[in-house]
Amino acid sequence: MIKVRIPTPLRKLTGGQGEVLTQGETIFSLIASLDQTYPGLKERLCDEQGELRRFINIYVNEEDIRFQQGIKTPLKTGDEVSIIPAIAGGETWRSLWPA
Repeated sequence: MIKVRIPTPLRKLTGGQGEVLTQGETIFSLIASLDQTYPGLKERLCDEQGELRRFINIYVNEEDIRFQQGIKTPLKTGDEVSIIPAIAGGETWRSLWPA
């Protein structure tokens, strides 16, 4: 299993949980797995083309996936994934992260 840290704005979708366990061979498949268990997560993390939204940062074992293989970054059992929303503003950000 892979531990995923969920940011506060998304905890409404995870029943208030700040950490969840899931599976995935890559970041992309991990997001799909999370979305099956917690519907709505993928649309907040990814755009219509399936790419990470610009204001989402994801770290695997404290390493930014932008400097690895992006959403194709491989995962293994025991990894820890952190989802971090960038500090941003604007209408798009507010509509995806409702208060």
